[in-house]
Amino acid sequence: MRKNTIWQTTRKALTVTALATMVTGGALLTAGTASAAGTTLANACSGTVNGGMGDTVAITGTSVKELVRAGAREAGTLALYDVAANDIANVNRIDLGAVPNAAGGSIDGKVIGAAVKQAVKNTKSWGLGLNPEKTLNSIEHKVAGSCGLTTVATNYVAPALPNPGTTAPQQGGTGGTGGGTNGAPSNSNLLPGGSNGTGHAPPRDYGNLPVAQPGVAVAPGVRYPANSPLPGEGAPQYGTDGQTGQGGPDVRNAGNAEALATDGLPGGDVQLPMLLAVLVLAGVTAALVRTWVLRRVA
Repeated sequence: MRKNTIWQTTRKALTVTALATMVTGGALLTAGTASAAGTTLANACSGTVNGGMGDTVAITGTSVKELVRAGAREAGTLALYDVAANDIANVNRIDLGAVPNAAGGSIDGKVIGAAVKQAVKNTKSWGLGLNPEKTLNSIEHKVAGSCGLTTVATNYVAPALPNPGTTAPQQGGTGGTGGGTNGAPSNSNLLPGGSNGTGHAPPRDYGNLPVAQPGVAVAPGVRYPANSPLPGEGAPQYGTDGQTGQGGPDVRNAGNAEALATDGLPGGDVQLPMLLAVLVLAGVTAALVRTWVLRRVA
């Protein structure tokens, strides 16, 4: 009798312990799932949304109420657009996607339009008119052309950059005294100053390049002494062909022009035959004009 009592007591204790373990484990699993990712709810279908990486991005139905109204009105299906707008306004959450594992991302207007179309369809609104599918397509087009979100990950951490002066490992060599890969000997210097491609090239020497000293001005008297010709002063002049054998410049004319001989007549005098010819021509012209005028009068 006593053994049965002990057994029953032990069995009850084990049962209670197992139930407590199951409940505790389920609570831990549930808490872990809930904290893994959250939801970022935006109050507008355009602009910037801040959230953690992996968070679900959603909008409220109220944020697209007027766009649904306009899309239903423009569908031309006799839709009761006020009813459709009020139905979508009662939707608390329309999921659009997630914040990417990067510094930022974007959610295109087409994605938002498709999500709003499905949300309006799920409301089973009786205000979609005679052709509900056409009304839904008009709503989708209206939302897609007016919406677009930019996501910013608030918990993004940029990867650490290597410290200056460190050498990244090179492929094709292992260093040390062992043999290199791809048949390369272990002592092959792929870069100057190092072994197996792990060294640095020596710095270049630019000390022999001529440079001008800043702030140093040379006086004109030093550059052009008083007794020396100025630059270009001794250049050959036009019409010269160099130096003669005696050492002096051989200046010559550029051409061989000569004056023409005259016939001895004084320049500018008008000869008698020319004067008589002019007088005769004038008299003939006057006679012709007189004859022509008299004929016209008659």
